[in-house]
Amino acid sequence: MRAQLLTHSYLPENSPPQRRWSQLIGTFNELGWDVEVVAPVAHSTGRRTLPRQEAGRAFRTDKGRHGETIRRAPYLYHRTTRLGRFADQCFSATCSVFAALMGPRPDVVIATVPSLPILGAGFVVAKLRGVPFIADMRDAWPDIARDARLVQGGAKSLIEKVIVAIQQRAELIVTVTYGFAQTLRDRGLKNVATISNGIDTANRELLPPPPVEADRLEVLYLGNHGESQRLETIIMAAAQASDAVRLTMVGDGVHRRKLKALAEALDAPVEFFEPARGTEAVMNYYRRADTCVISLRDDWKSFETTIPSKTYEVLAVGRHVTGIVLGEARQIIEESKAGDIVRSDPAEIAALWKELAQERSRLLTGSSGRDWVEANANVASLGRAYVELLTSVVSGNRRTE
Repeated sequence: MRAQLLTHSYLPENSPPQRRWSQLIGTFNELGWDVEVVAPVAHSTGRRTLPRQEAGRAFRTDKGRHGETIRRAPYLYHRTTRLGRFADQCFSATCSVFAALMGPRPDVVIATVPSLPILGAGFVVAKLRGVPFIADMRDAWPDIARDARLVQGGAKSLIEKVIVAIQQRAELIVTVTYGFAQTLRDRGLKNVATISNGIDTANRELLPPPPVEADRLEVLYLGNHGESQRLETIIMAAAQASDAVRLTMVGDGVHRRKLKALAEALDAPVEFFEPARGTEAVMNYYRRADTCVISLRDDWKSFETTIPSKTYEVLAVGRHVTGIVLGEARQIIEESKAGDIVRSDPAEIAALWKELAQERSRLLTGSSGRDWVEANANVASLGRAYVELLTSVVSGNRRTE
């Protein structure tokens, strides 16, 4: 069996789709599937910062760490803004169609969002190849577009119609949460299954507990600095709890400059760092943390059925979670007994952090989070389940040919 995956981000970038698929592909390979990944040249900050040998060359192929073929598409240099990223995604998605057609014919084509242009590109490639199309809906589209007001007027209606039309014509829609799967079923879609995000705990050590005594609470946010996370609330919280807290923010995103300006204006105890590259760099940030923030804004209904992919990583390393989330994400943190849930309000977040600084025994979550991940989000089990779905789709398509 041969699968072709279209994604807007892949190794050596460190991103949610990369983390999901580089792990799943390992299991795919073990089960006899050949996978070709079509992705842009690595350019996580809007430009290529890695040597060409690592980032890849447009329309060239490399071998990935799990034996997959990585076929690169060109990218568009852009500033880290919403419009810049969208223009880049449109350009790369268009080029990805041509790159995908350069490879051998697959048995199935998969496109993974949140990049909407790549969803369209995957659909086009599947139709040109005459093979089944799988929509891997990592986020709740088009619901997020509606909540975020990404487009207005007639364009909004057109984009929503295009997304829904592709979902209706996909042989299978795979969601990462059960809540969004149910939302799609309620809209009349039958071809829906759920394969959640997960993590290979063998690649993430269970860290020793943070010290029982310390001068301040070390808070870590590691991830995208975008509109969805509403990170200004944790910066304001750090300013209100400045005598007890230091906040470390690692990553990049369209709001990063605004967040740095806010921290400076409030004289908040916040340190900003570029995105971490490699497992060891990520683990070093977790080692110095007492609690890790998992945050999604609470005024978008679509986030009730969204789980930040970093949730599983934080649980796996055994760090306390400051959860500013709703719905399924909140349920996971509560079930795993891995941290505290707090509203997206600076005063309430600051109050929680002050309590944790005074009662550091609350930071000792032990292995409860990791145990939950191993029982519910084991990446090998998820990969096997995904392969079963793909095999069923391909077999059904062959019977109808």
